[in-house]
Amino acid sequence: MDVPSVLRALHDDGFVLLPAALAPAQVEQLQGAISRLTPLHWDYNGLIEHYKCVFNRDPLWLAYLDLPGIIELAQAALGEDCHIIGQTAWRSHPGAQGMPLHLDHLVMQLPPELLADPDFELPMQICTVQFYLDDIDADLCPTRVLPGSHKAGRKPAAGEQSWQGQAVQTILCRAGDALMFRSELWHGGSDNTTPDRCRSMLQVHYGRRMVAQKFSPYLRWQFNPAVLAQATPRQRRLLGEHEEAEYD
Repeated sequence: MDVPSVLRALHDDGFVLLPAALAPAQVEQLQGAISRLTPLHWDYNGLIEHYKCVFNRDPLWLAYLDLPGIIELAQAALGEDCHIIGQTAWRSHPGAQGMPLHLDHLVMQLPPELLADPDFELPMQICTVQFYLDDIDADLCPTRVLPGSHKAGRKPAAGEQSWQGQAVQTILCRAGDALMFRSELWHGGSDNTTPDRCRSMLQVHYGRRMVAQKFSPYLRWQFNPAVLAQATPRQRRLLGEHEEAEYD
């Protein structure tokens, strides 16, 4: 992976599609692992299955925190001491409805004239990587993104589908591809209009070290000892085992 070029796309467009981020065997492993999940705390299942903090369920998920290529890109974007703020598994069944266009987190509101200045580069604080586990066509819940909208400095209004002449793009891709995007990007889901196919996906959310890790159920949170026992030093850092710093 050409990390500088990919990083440039995250700054310019707010997102980048990474082909073949997962091998076929990894796609198969994750499909099976999602099939075995059951809801905990704020998880839910139905037409849409949503499972939070899956890294704490089984050591199997650890490898997907720092995949080669992906972790180098995350560290280039967010710093060598970045960590995860979530790892979430999804499955959308036929009839599931996608989320409208939204942003995940607006770190701060800045003057529009500053964001429009070509010499100003908005620093990244949070990025998400979505690993697709199925071939995504127009009927199977494709993700929608609005290029450059991370520079809008606001969330989209209800029904808003364009920004500064840019229209929403639909991401069509293959099983094993990954989409990385920054938290300010306007993006959304779409409906599963297929009669008999599910879309499965794994998300990993990365943040700079000073972005708090908020693992639900919060005050009752406990790390799984079996997961920690098998985590590598880098994976333990991603889980929050940092070196001492000014605010520790």
